[in-house]
Amino acid sequence: MRRLTLIHSFSLLLMALLFSSYTLNEEAIQENNSGFLPFADPFILCYNNVYYAYGTSSDDGFEVYYSEDLEWWTKYSEMLLKKEDSYGDKWFWAPEVYYNDKTKLFYLYYSANEHICVATSTSPLGPFKQEVKQPMREEKSIDSSLFVDDDGTPYLYFVRFTDGNVIWMAELEDDWSTIKEETLRKCIDVTQDWETKMAKVIEGPSLLKHNDLYYLIYSANHYQSPDYGVGVAISNSPRGPWEKYENNPVLHKPKDSLIGVGHGAYFTDEKRDYKYVFHAHHSTEKIHPRVMYVVDMKFKGSDLLMDKSSIIKAKVVPQK
Repeated sequence: MRRLTLIHSFSLLLMALLFSSYTLNEEAIQENNSGFLPFADPFILCYNNVYYAYGTSSDDGFEVYYSEDLEWWTKYSEMLLKKEDSYGDKWFWAPEVYYNDKTKLFYLYYSANEHICVATSTSPLGPFKQEVKQPMREEKSIDSSLFVDDDGTPYLYFVRFTDGNVIWMAELEDDWSTIKEETLRKCIDVTQDWETKMAKVIEGPSLLKHNDLYYLIYSANHYQSPDYGVGVAISNSPRGPWEKYENNPVLHKPKDSLIGVGHGAYFTDEKRDYKYVFHAHHSTEKIHPRVMYVVDMKFKGSDLLMDKSSIIKAKVVPQK
């Protein structure tokens, strides 16, 4: 009888240890997976009243989430782009997706191995593939962003490592894939005091046109800095020259708990209202994984403003 009691007691102790271990593991999982969308360098496409979110998150390629309200996001089951379908084998950064009415294709602009690339798909969910696995330029570059002017001319804005990180632009051929190298032109580099907190970095370009003015939205400082922020430069032409806002940055530590904000892109929602998607540090204590946010963007005269009271933190719908 005593032997049975000891066996029973040992079994209870083992079950308790296993349950304790399970609980601790669950807590660890919850701590690492906070329920918020873990995208850096995010981009949002609104297509047929559905929002698609793309961002930096994996060395295996790119993932995609979709939403109907910009707050709750569902992770798509398949990869947007697998690295075996692309040039490069690491550093898959800053994806942006655009639809071309003429070709009826979606174009994915991104960086891999510190080279800018483009891939195509028939769906905003992918899969995207490169027909020829090569970068758009031989020289190292990152953070490519498309702008198509009212006359249909496509331009690409991206970062070259010419003096730290510097934003340049060039016109594209009608195929949206070939850069006209003879049109290459420098846009902006580090010149304002707020941009000098950590490293020599101007990156994450996003261009829009409003009332015949061109607005180049960009980020400055190293992304690891709590002073990473968003600035704006204006021009009368997509080729520049560019004049930076005197009141830059337009988005910088919008809340005490929100630091390292930037490297996003503007988009229009289903009502055609302007918004800006960006990432921020995971918390004030740690940088990674960075988290995606959305803020309303509006114009007051020629001034571009971010409505900090409207900020939404993107949440992920729990998987069943």
